[in-house]
Amino acid sequence: MRVLTTTRRRLRGAGRGPVHDGPSGVPLVLAAPAAAALLLLALPVAALVVRAPWARLAGRLAEPAMLEALWLSLVTSVLATLGCLVTGVPLAWMLARVDFRGRRAARALVRVTLLLPPVAGGVALLLALRRDGPAGAWPSAHGPADPSYAGAVVCAQAFVAMPFLVTVVEGALRRQDARVDEAAALLGGSPWTVFRRVTLPLLAPAIAVGALLCWARALGEFGATMVFTGGLAGAGPAAAPPAVYLASRGDPEAAVVLSLALLAVSAAILACLRGRWADPA
Repeated sequence: MRVLTTTRRRLRGAGRGPVHDGPSGVPLVLAAPAAAALLLLALPVAALVVRAPWARLAGRLAEPAMLEALWLSLVTSVLATLGCLVTGVPLAWMLARVDFRGRRAARALVRVTLLLPPVAGGVALLLALRRDGPAGAWPSAHGPADPSYAGAVVCAQAFVAMPFLVTVVEGALRRQDARVDEAAALLGGSPWTVFRRVTLPLLAPAIAVGALLCWARALGEFGATMVFTGGLAGAGPAAAPPAVYLASRGDPEAAVVLSLALLAVSAAILACLRGRWADPA
């Protein structure tokens, strides 16, 4: 009791300087930088919305170049996300549930790829997949008109988006009770049956959130796509983010229209997540 009384006295005596609170009782020393952070985030978005050519928006979006860029981004990002689901979910399960040699190195590789600057990722892809690279000349043997050119875009998008899916799914798996899988195995289920009929249904919300984040990252990929596809095949059909960059130099209004379309997609993804970003399980 004496300890509690002493602690209370010390807390009351600490920081005797004047503390100015805002109208709702929030200290101004916290409210001011918080407002500055919100202003930094809100001003660019507000400028994009205000400067958008709303009267000509539908007509600009219907232009062939716009539709080609948006369609290419949509198709390649969906294909990249499907590829990440097929490969990334098993990788996340291995990292979370299997104690294999090199697991720490594999997890570190996923984290490093997550933090790698996209332009550096494009250079790495180019070195690995160009004609004299270790993977051979698959993309470099084709031009921009060949479907394999879109395959290079998919490859770049999957490279930068995969870690988002793996990180979310692995985190959800580590929070799950592994005894459920063990009980299913004791009842006679094979490892594949347990994974398919027990693990995957329990993991479905996390996979959905990870897939949405993965798709959003693939859809907005710019640096790796520009470096990789540009180094392989030269000028070709540009996905939406590179098209924004190219249009900003000659047609700023087109850049605003494409940016607004990508902003709408981002807002739709955020609405679908509904607070599940921090706790997908």
